[in-house]
Amino acid sequence: MGAVAAMDRLDLVCRSVERRAPDHIALSDRVWETPELNYEERQSSRLHAEVLRRNGFAVSEGTAGLPTALLGEAGAGGPVIAFLGEYDALPALSQQAGRAERMPVAHGANGHGCGHNMLGAASLLAAAALADCLRETGMEGRVRYVGCPAEEGGSGKSFLVKAGLFDDVDAALCWHPSAFTGVIEANSLACLEAEFAFEGRASHAAMAPQDGRSALDAVELMNVGVNYLREHMPASARVHYAVVDTGGTAPNVVQPHARVRYIVRGATLEEMWSLFARVCEVARGAATMTETSVRWKQLSGEANLVGNPTLEALMLDTLTHLGAPPFDDGDRAFAAEIGRTFPDGQIDRDYRRNGLCRRDGEVLCTEVSPRQPHVQGYGSTDVGTVSWVVPTVQCKVACYAAGTPGHSWQLVAQGKAGAAHKGLVHAAKAMAGLAFRLLAEPSQLDRAKADHEDFTSRETFRNPVSDVTDPPYASQ
Repeated sequence: MGAVAAMDRLDLVCRSVERRAPDHIALSDRVWETPELNYEERQSSRLHAEVLRRNGFAVSEGTAGLPTALLGEAGAGGPVIAFLGEYDALPALSQQAGRAERMPVAHGANGHGCGHNMLGAASLLAAAALADCLRETGMEGRVRYVGCPAEEGGSGKSFLVKAGLFDDVDAALCWHPSAFTGVIEANSLACLEAEFAFEGRASHAAMAPQDGRSALDAVELMNVGVNYLREHMPASARVHYAVVDTGGTAPNVVQPHARVRYIVRGATLEEMWSLFARVCEVARGAATMTETSVRWKQLSGEANLVGNPTLEALMLDTLTHLGAPPFDDGDRAFAAEIGRTFPDGQIDRDYRRNGLCRRDGEVLCTEVSPRQPHVQGYGSTDVGTVSWVVPTVQCKVACYAAGTPGHSWQLVAQGKAGAAHKGLVHAAKAMAGLAFRLLAEPSQLDRAKADHEDFTSRETFRNPVSDVTDPPYASQ
């Protein structure tokens, strides 16, 4: 099929997306209104299942034993294209929509501070639009929407990979709400979260201190040891911790138990596993010094993203044809209000990080960002685990003001705004447009698979949750 036919396909996708957009915008807003934490997204999952059924998908819930995961499928024969959706929120980020000042809906409540209300809705919209196009053209292909729980700290996709959910998938597509539009580079860090539990012996801290063995001392010594380790680990690595159990609140008791959680990140799986082994040695040393015992368990984990040059080039081509979302004066006015809550220079710095120059004081970006494949990212995502087992690509699409911090009240405040609605619809066009092209041009899908096989033939994959028997429902 030639260039004209390719543009006709994109037009067909866009018409389908626009026709179905109102229902999916409403889905995004309803999920925003019911923010649920990882592995607790019961209402959000049900809402997605309802919309999938209205779109004619066969739906299964509780996928792979995860209560809030779901699967929707449509089409027959041909390759399987999976769209990845998310819908979990964050704690203590409650915020009223449309307000450019800190104003929680309920103090201490949850909020969609990473835009996953938009993420899941747009991925589902892309899946529905692709299914429409396959029916209209008679083209073979199977469309799969994967409702993925617990991206925020729960590594839901890693558990889905462990269950074999992607074994028959030919390509996986995803996106993330952003202040900018472009391809998401494969530069995330591999990570794992583990909990270290120390056991000692209680005693009266004044009358019989010699009889006590403090687990809390062991936690403190472990933290000191890991701090010294930071000088001797790769520059790309990161280690974070939180004490989750001090053993008690009475200072006149030698605490007999204490627990600390660690997140260990590395540029690659190999780097992460190596650093984690060193952290475990520090824990053993802390136990030896305090005559306590230590045991640890891994809670979750995510692989680093694996790039796919073919899919990334095709995604950029699709975004270039579409341009940025069509924001209006009302969108720009609210974004400017939000922008006034940021420190001086934050918006300009955000533009520079995305390889762009801010023009005329704009706050909503109207350009497609250039590729920046050599910039190291320092976050982690469970999409990375999927990318090790199937060719995967992600895009980002502008949905909110430049300079908006991730996991902030400002992002929550913009989650139901006009820019968010326009951005999620635009993201659906980009994902569905690329997916339709892969099915219409099998050689492109073959090239993407060859890219993936070239990488996996040289690298060994060990799922970061391979040693975890169950998802961390009770520990979140």
